[in-house]
Formats: sequence, C-alpha cells, structure tokens
Amino acid sequence: MSSRTVIRGGLVITASDEIHADVLIEDGRVAALAATGTPAADAFTAERVIDATGKYVIPGGVDGHTHMEMPFGGTYAADTFETGTRAAAWGGTTTIVDFAIQSVGHSLREGLDAWHAKAEGNCAIDYGFHMIVSDVNQETLKEMDLLVEEGVTSFKQFMAYPGVFYSDDGQILRAMQRAADNGGLIMMHAENGIAIDVLVEQALARGETDPRFHGEVRKALLEAEATHRAIRLAQVAGAPLYVVHVSATEAVAELTRARDEGLNVFGETCPQYLFLSTDNLAEPDFEGAKYVCSTPLRPREHQAALWRGLRTNDLQVVSTDHCPFCFSGQKELGRGDFSKIPNGMPGVENRMDLLHQAVVDGHIGRRRWIEIACASPARMFGLYPKKGTIAPGADADIVVYDPHAEQVISAETHHMNVDYSAYEGRRVTGRVETVLSRGEPVVTEREYTGHKGHGAYVPRSTCQYLS
Repeated sequence: MSSRTVIRGGLVITASDEIHADVLIEDGRVAALAATGTPAADAFTAERVIDATGKYVIPGGVDGHTHMEMPFGGTYAADTFETGTRAAAWGGTTTIVDFAIQSVGHSLREGLDAWHAKAEGNCAIDYGFHMIVSDVNQETLKEMDLLVEEGVTSFKQFMAYPGVFYSDDGQILRAMQRAADNGGLIMMHAENGIAIDVLVEQALARGETDPRFHGEVRKALLEAEATHRAIRLAQVAGAPLYVVHVSATEAVAELTRARDEGLNVFGETCPQYLFLSTDNLAEPDFEGAKYVCSTPLRPREHQAALWRGLRTNDLQVVSTDHCPFCFSGQKELGRGDFSKIPNGMPGVENRMDLLHQAVVDGHIGRRRWIEIACASPARMFGLYPKKGTIAPGADADIVVYDPHAEQVISAETHHMNVDYSAYEGRRVTGRVETVLSRGEPVVTEREYTGHKGHGAYVPRSTCQYLS
C-alpha cells in the first residue's frame, strides 16, 4: 500500500530556490512539487494533508558532526543515540553523521561495529558514520579502502589530544595519501596539541585552574598553525581536507588563502563560535565549565570573521559538534583543574533555530541558511540529493517551520539529555512545527510522534564537491 502526504501552501526554501509550492510525498519520497493554486497542485491528493500556510517548508537539517555516547575523559557523552536523535528531530535535523572511534591497538572495523551496535534500532532519524582514525598503520590504511567502498567515506584525525587520538604529521600524511587514492575525505581537528599540553602544564603550575584558562591555553595561533600545517600536508598528498569546528579569525584566513589557491579545502564552524564567546567561559562559580569545548570559544571579535566566511563560502558548513556532558557530575570532574573538564557542548537541538535567528539578524539569507545547514553538509558527505533538498526523488525529510513564532531556549524545555543549555534564556524567532523523516511524522504540530528504530543507517558516497 502506498502512502501519500501533501504539504500545502508553504514557502518551499532550498539552497537554490524559494517558491510557494505544494509538495506531494509518496512512499517516503518527494514525488512532485507544483506552484500553490495551480491545477497541477490542486490535483495532488493524499490521505494526509499538512497546512503550511504562512510557514516555511524546508529540507530536514543534516548535522555532519555529532558525538552520541562518546567516551571522553573517564565519562561518556550524556546523549544516547535514542535521546540524541530525538532531540535532533525536535530541532528540525533529520540526518546526523556521528563518529565511530578506532581505539589504539584495535582495527577500524572493531570501532565501526561498536558504533553500529550502539545506534542500530535506537535512532529516531537517519544516520551515517565517519571514522576516527587513532592508529595509522598498514592494516588501518588497507581498511580505509574497504570502508570507503561500503559507504563510510570520511576519516577524522586529531592534531590535538596526545596520548588519546593524536596523530603525528607522518601518520596524517599517510592517511591523506590513502584518501587521495580511495576518494575519502580527511576531517581534521586542527590544534597543536603538543604545544597546548606545555601551556596547560605551565598554567596549572601557576595555579590557573578555572575554566577560562582552557580558552587561554588553546591559543588561536595554535589553531591557525595546525590549520596551515594540515592544508600543506593535504597539498603534498594531493588529498582534499575538511577542517572541523573552525573558531578563530586566523584559522579562517588560512582556509581562505588555500581556497584562493584553488585547493580542495573546506571548513566547518559551529553555533557556539557564532553566538558564544570567552565571556561565557569566564562565568563565575565554575559555570564557565559548561562552555568548555575544543577548539575553545574565542573572544567575541572573532565572530565577524566566521560570519564573513559563511557569506563568502570560505566556510561551507555549520555543524554542532554535539557532545554533551552534564554540569553535575561530569563537567564537575574538572573542579580545581580545567584540563579535566570533559570537552564538549550540547547543541544538536538548537542549530536550525540559531541559524534562522542569523537570518532574522541579517548575517545570512534564507537560502544560505538552508545551504549551510542542509544542502552543503549533504553534498560534503555524499548524501545529496537524497538528503539536503526538496526535489522529486529526494527522501521526504521535510520540516514545516514557523518563522514568526518566538521561543526562549532553556534546559527546562529542551529534549537533549543534559542538565543545562548553552543558550539558556536566549530569545529566538522561528520554531520547528512539524518534522517528517522519510515521509513519516516525527514531530507533529509540536508533539513528538516518532519512535526509536525508525531511523535507518545511510551509506554515503564520496564528497560531491570533488570533480
């Protein structure tokens, strides 16, 4: 039995177009669009009709950077795949790409299998995986080829966290050379972790233990230096590069220069860098611990460069790096020693709304909102046009969005499994009303109607920005 839905009367916004159109959905996919009020649209018939008059009809968000159930610093990220994907759906995100982790001494396959086991049957929305490569050796390099063939087409490396995820320049170069051959995309956490560890040790020796010192030791220049080094290593290897969570003016400048040189270099930033700053890290009574993440929050003056990068396409994607740790019992592990505060912030539920607020504030336009939150991440990670747009044949991952509703972001009302909000008390304009995942209503007029197990694993093709 086929199931049909029509969404009537909304303004359909994609990365390329805005049109008042009705959308016909059949068997979980977009079947047709027709301008509202035309005979073609009037001919659409369905069992379920959604009235989107006065609302936006947008593609479901694609969050290319989440960490559900991630082990870090002796604890685990507070969101499971069940709670995290439910919160994502509430926030208008219908696909996440999470990170499976290779542990040192173990194979990529073991890490990937472990993450499949965590996610399978538990997700409310569709999901894919990147692979964190922590141990580059001949076997790992061979496994990279196999993973690309089966739809895990991106590999993350760390220039930070010595002794945990850290790769040296030689290991990075070998992985990049392999990616150049197999079509994979190297994602880089670009911070000079060796130098940062020296600064951490020196700060603690001086008695500088508060959360704000986390931001002071992880210097913007060390992000820029690592970004530069990653770009040049990728250039030597002939490989594309995607730099995650870009936070600093100087790092944006490195990406801009590389792109001006014609290199296949891409950059991502996150809402926390666009809307928060070192002022938050400096909040008294250890409250600043809520905002400890890496790369760290920067002084507010860095935000202008990030917004400019998003407008000029020197930054292509806004993801969340969602990695929540509760203030009580988790962030508190670092009382008296900022280096022991678990690194990460909640945000998977807030991204689409915060970026709509950026439209309201004039930082970006509506189509650019959809581009950086939906279409570009889908293209970057080999999911387009199945995900990231509203077009015939695409998955019916669709959000009916009320651009006029006001809301106040708060831990009291959010659905993430974490005891604080990084945006507590912030008033924003715009709110998700109804969310479809493959045509199935996950949120219906502000009520959760989804269920765990609906979300399916999505194998990915290689980066679609590479000719």
